Amino acid sequence: MKRPYQKWTAQIDEAGRLILPAELATRLGLKPGSQVQLGEENHTIHLQRPLTSLAKVYIEPTNICNMNCSTCMRNVWEMSLGRMSADTFELIISSLKDFDPLPTIFFGGIGEPLSHPELIEMVRQVKSLGARVELITNGTLLDEELSTRLIEVGLDMLWVSIDGATPESYADVRLGDALPQVIENLQRLQSLRQAFYSFSAHNNPDLGIAFVAMRRNITDLPAVLQLGTQLGATHFSISNLLPYTPELASEILYNEALYDQGASSFPALVPRASMPRFDLNTLTKAVLVEVLDRKYQVTLAGGEMNTNIGICPFIHKGSVSIRWDGEVSPCLALMHPHVYYLDDRQRRSYAYSVGNINQRRLVELWNDPEYIALRERLLYFDFSPCAFCNSCELANENMEDCFGNILPACGGCLWAQGLIQCP
Repeated sequence: MKRPYQKWTAQIDEAGRLILPAELATRLGLKPGSQVQLGEENHTIHLQRPLTSLAKVYIEPTNICNMNCSTCMRNVWEMSLGRMSADTFELIISSLKDFDPLPTIFFGGIGEPLSHPELIEMVRQVKSLGARVELITNGTLLDEELSTRLIEVGLDMLWVSIDGATPESYADVRLGDALPQVIENLQRLQSLRQAFYSFSAHNNPDLGIAFVAMRRNITDLPAVLQLGTQLGATHFSISNLLPYTPELASEILYNEALYDQGASSFPALVPRASMPRFDLNTLTKAVLVEVLDRKYQVTLAGGEMNTNIGICPFIHKGSVSIRWDGEVSPCLALMHPHVYYLDDRQRRSYAYSVGNINQRRLVELWNDPEYIALRERLLYFDFSPCAFCNSCELANENMEDCFGNILPACGGCLWAQGLIQCP
């Protein structure tokens, strides 16, 4: 399980320089000469890890899947299907050794990772380096043998996608009656974890549930949270739907929220409400909902809500994504070409690669000056507001925008507007 929120004490030397504790500096990948971005807001200082610090690598083992979910990008593309080769993965393993500290490795993408026949060996090889490993799955292939092997190789975190609390609502999204099997698989995993914990120093993997919210299933969310808790989940990741078809566009839950973000681009113009901790009951929940509905920027016991607008989450977490064929992209959203909808307008997102792991080592790609410049632009998010402007032809694709940016022009990205998120 992840450690709770930690605190460190920094010092100011005689020259006025900030001296960070060695452990924190190491975790952030800070080395002599590193540059970090500092932000100040409401008397609080935020420190952003250096753009040169790689903290997380998303690896797509395959874009093949054993399910055909109605919400999947695979319904609107004409990409070839394939699995990551042993040679490509070996190059990734070799490249990871160039980084200190080692980044977290997350197996996931557009496909079912457990359908790759060498997935367990991939996890084992990464764990042998000493890195943290996470994995997302639809849970249908998680039989007793796979569960046992994932525990044995030391998987740290297992995410399971569950978009409905009943077989009927689950099938409405996943287009299959697999929920009873998924529940059975996770119950068995819970028993296996407890058995291993009796003679081991840990009971990994931790379990997380990923839920994609839309009109047809949002009322299931409380029951999914309860179900996940009963199955041993300690983490929940809830995302909005990214609509790939006109039919899905009618299912989104952010029609108003998307266009309210124009005002939120100017924080000084948006009223702020700082809320304390209090009992959540019928009375207080109704009040909190009303406050949120008035579009205030809200902090609840110091934690911000309905913010994170114009922020690339992939850059802030120091991540990079590697497609099954070795193409390296800044984020999951740019790994594959696809279309999606902003209102009734189709927007085409072209894939963007900074290079291929089969031709250049990851450290060379990561430190390429052009890629660093892109990450800096993404950090400050100097893109036109296509997501909520959506009024000219430039908003129809991510090739260029009215600020002069070219591929990738990320102003229409819904991840960066706090609407879509990935574990």
